[in-house]
Amino acid sequence: MEQSTFARRGLFAAVIGMGILIILGVGALVAIIIHRMSHPRVPVAAPAGISMPVTATAIQPQTFVLHEPAGTRIEQIAWSNGAVMAVRLSGGGPDRVVLWDTTSGRSVGELNLAQ
Repeated sequence: MEQSTFARRGLFAAVIGMGILIILGVGALVAIIIHRMSHPRVPVAAPAGISMPVTATAIQPQTFVLHEPAGTRIEQIAWSNGAVMAVRLSGGGPDRVVLWDTTSGRSVGELNLAQ
């Protein structure tokens, strides 16, 4: 049995159409990859109440000086909204949490913890 001319033309049109869609899809994929490579993402601040991991590009290099007694150890550091840094210290006296304003580089408060 031989296929009708109508069926052959329909199959031929479907193959050509799908080939064109594959070529357009590959072209769009290549264009998106090139665009993303030439325009790197800029870190976005997290909305209030949502915690986002801190990336190395989001932190500007700064120097903070803690005037603490000898034997003081930094136990933990936490960031809040990118403007306040909390540093938990132990040793050299009672355990304490020091709050730093990262925009000014100054201590804004200290919380002494009972041992």
